[in-house]
Amino acid sequence: EPTVRTELMEQIPPIAIFLQESRPNFPTAFFEYLMPIVVRYLTDVNNQVRKAGQEALLILLEQDLVAQSDIENKVCPILLDLSAPDSDDEYKVEAVNIICKMASMLSRTTVEHMLLPRFCELCSDGKLFQVRKICAANFGDICNAVGQEATERLLIPKFFELCSDSVWGMRKACAECFMAVSYTTSPEVRRSKLSPLFISLISDTCRWVRQAAFQSLGPFISTFANPSSAGLYIREDGTLSIRPSAQDVNSNSCQPSNNVTLMSPNANAT
Repeated sequence: EPTVRTELMEQIPPIAIFLQESRPNFPTAFFEYLMPIVVRYLTDVNNQVRKAGQEALLILLEQDLVAQSDIENKVCPILLDLSAPDSDDEYKVEAVNIICKMASMLSRTTVEHMLLPRFCELCSDGKLFQVRKICAANFGDICNAVGQEATERLLIPKFFELCSDSVWGMRKACAECFMAVSYTTSPEVRRSKLSPLFISLISDTCRWVRQAAFQSLGPFISTFANPSSAGLYIREDGTLSIRPSAQDVNSNSCQPSNNVTLMSPNANAT
């Protein structure tokens, strides 16, 4: 029964945490018994079971309960198979979604060597616009996961493609995550490549794209500022924040904090 498998998946994370805390008594139980179940359920025929398996996997990764070897040898190969060009449409959409979500939880080497090539392929998926939209919505997170060099070498060309996609929702998603992409690049790339690209979005024929671009204009401009002098920085949750200077802190020591937090355009991307 799918409901039984779904309930089972929901119990995996707390069981895994218990086994981790009791590791001297159960040194290999999680890797021998539970992890194979999670991996198998990622390809279950029932979509609710798959969804429960995906959520369980993300919790396990967030809690750092999955060994690096299991990630590279068991989890990534399954996701690469599910996101292959000839994969079922529903499986492919789910796979690219979980690839984007787990990228921030894995090591940069794992993401760059195992997942980035497939992500770049999926950005150009001509069959499913849903796949391209997921890639566009999470583009900033992928850039942050792989760093400046891989972003400029591999991802920026794909970003240009998505920003000129025939589907306006794709261009809108790119406008919303523009600040996060810009933050990962060098000042020269921001000036020579991203600035003209942003102008094209702010002049787009679709008003929804233009509106998203105008909302991202301030955050995009902020990426040109020197963090040490401007006090602008990106928090781990993807928000742009302003750190008050030491002089401001001293002068307002008896006043409530005046910190201002501006949401990153891709912080609420779906």
